[in-house]
Amino acid sequence: MALRVMSGIRVPVISQIVSLGIKKGAGDMSPHVRKAAALAIPKCYRLSPSTLPQLLEYLSILLGDKQYYVVGSAVTAFLEVCPERIDLIHKHYRALVRKLVDMDEWGQLATLNLLTIYSRKCFPRRTAQATKSQTKGFYKDEASEHGEDATCEEIQVLDPDLVLLLKACKPLLHSRNSAVVVAVVRCFLYLGTPDHLDSAVGPLIALLRSPRDIQQIALHNVVSLCLLRPELFVRYTSHFFIRATDPPYIWRLKMEILTLIFPHCESLHKGLILSELEHFSKASDSDLVRESVQAIGRCAQNDGRASSRCLNLLLKQISSSDGNLVAESLTVIRHLIQQDPSSHTKTVIRLAKNLDSVTNPYARANIIWLVGEFSGVDDEDNIAPDVLRILAKGFAEESEPVKLQIVLLAAKVYVHHLNRTRSATESGGKGYPVENVDTTFTPEVEENGFREEPVPQSDLASKPEHPIAILWEYVLLLARYDTSYDLRDRTRFYKVLLADPASTQLASLVLLAPKPVPHTPSPSAGRKDLLLGSSSLIVGEEAGLTRLSGYESLPEWVKAGEEPDPKLRDETGTKAVYGEKRNVPAGELLDKALKEKDGIRPANGVEPSIKGKSFEDWLAEGESESGESEESEESEDMSEDDEEGESEEEDSEEESDSDTAQEGDKLVE
Repeated sequence: MALRVMSGIRVPVISQIVSLGIKKGAGDMSPHVRKAAALAIPKCYRLSPSTLPQLLEYLSILLGDKQYYVVGSAVTAFLEVCPERIDLIHKHYRALVRKLVDMDEWGQLATLNLLTIYSRKCFPRRTAQATKSQTKGFYKDEASEHGEDATCEEIQVLDPDLVLLLKACKPLLHSRNSAVVVAVVRCFLYLGTPDHLDSAVGPLIALLRSPRDIQQIALHNVVSLCLLRPELFVRYTSHFFIRATDPPYIWRLKMEILTLIFPHCESLHKGLILSELEHFSKASDSDLVRESVQAIGRCAQNDGRASSRCLNLLLKQISSSDGNLVAESLTVIRHLIQQDPSSHTKTVIRLAKNLDSVTNPYARANIIWLVGEFSGVDDEDNIAPDVLRILAKGFAEESEPVKLQIVLLAAKVYVHHLNRTRSATESGGKGYPVENVDTTFTPEVEENGFREEPVPQSDLASKPEHPIAILWEYVLLLARYDTSYDLRDRTRFYKVLLADPASTQLASLVLLAPKPVPHTPSPSAGRKDLLLGSSSLIVGEEAGLTRLSGYESLPEWVKAGEEPDPKLRDETGTKAVYGEKRNVPAGELLDKALKEKDGIRPANGVEPSIKGKSFEDWLAEGESESGESEESEESEDMSEDDEEGESEEEDSEEESDSDTAQEGDKLVE
């Protein structure tokens, strides 16, 4: 207690006094005092960093302590004072591994962290080629049919000391502390083989039965593992189904896990996952609906074989009365159609038929955009001009996002019309001549970007315009008087871009350029490189590029040939000394002096141990001791008989004396 109080006084002047107290505490016979001395080392270092050389000596002594709870505190002090001094750990490595199971929970965390870093710096990563032969049939003819083909696989070869650490970590998977379980999983992930990691998945899943805060931490670590090896969690699919009582930060992580393991599941599990997501896509919570639909889209993106099933599932949601559901479904449908446009022409026609029933602005905008993308696919059965004609009737009642897409659709349809007309004219076929479309751009007579001169009626009467050109002019007039600045500016840009019908190369490049296939990454994809079990993994992007304060990634594996000599980890067999001088009791010194003399029994009554005796010598000694005991018993019996005889003779003499005295008294009378 005195050492704790003294080390807690934040006065740098007394740092030498605290160091002296730590020195005496490190050599004390009580393990509790030595533990207090280990915990006082970081406090003394913070008071005065100049005491580091002295503290390193005390740390070296405490790291070799026999008591496991002293060693745990010493490791904690080591990580805070001098984590880079790996040379102090060499001779204590195997002792730390053996004491790992017996330490307290916080000592286990500190020791696992230290040994993980130590293993990366001292054990090189070696691999070897192993030959794996195919299984042969029982009969000879089966063996001859299959042949004796063999495949070579690259396996990881572990150092014996590293294997010792991994074996010592396995019992800790059953720890009651969730942090210890996560630390063991991290150790298996970064140090062990795939078999070690496979054995740690079950205990990590068991943490989902803990309180919600522990569930969140466990799910974040599960997501991080799924980004690396999702096939490990396929058999635990049912554990990630959403409950009605789960808060948002829980069901978001569960949905992400379901989408990550979806490509590796069997058809039965895939059906269960899609049914689960479909159920929650009809919930009343808008956030849950949006996340469910996006999860269905990621499932279709990750597994191409299930994309058609996911698309049909989303198409059913278009007729829903929930505007948020329809909007999110159409956004995901648009992404799926962009991945393979040629096979979804009929899907676009089906979506266009739903424009009369869809009321959500963003949903309508997505459908119109898709129609515009497919406006040049099929010339004969192209529905884009008809859709544009219908939409132009109610242009004034549409919302701004829909109006922007209508103008864009009109520009795309008009560009395709100009390209087809020019190609038909060059080939000598019949068609509407391009010269009939009077859209010449003359800046001198433009006002606010729109032409004021009317088209001569004589030209229109003699050379009728194509309906698409008329639609284009009509949409330009509708957008000219709209109240939205953005819409008017966008329309002016398209009008100038298509001012010269004979030159549509730039317009085609801007409007008809191939769009990149959208790819929706997993929400936690940015946390893939973060250390498992760290706080930065839980916080994520909110921690910034530099992560949380104190975050350190694991060092790279040491190169073969640059690792320390394995003999440094050999134990010398010397006993731990707790101080420079040891107070020996006086009784022990006296016994030592008496043992040096022959024939003298030690003061404490204990005979010195006799070495080198055979079994027959021990039996003979036992028989002699039994004979001596019998003789001693007989002599004791004889002595008792003699004493009884003497006592009887004395009694008889006393009686005779009393009789003679009575006779003398009678004669005198």
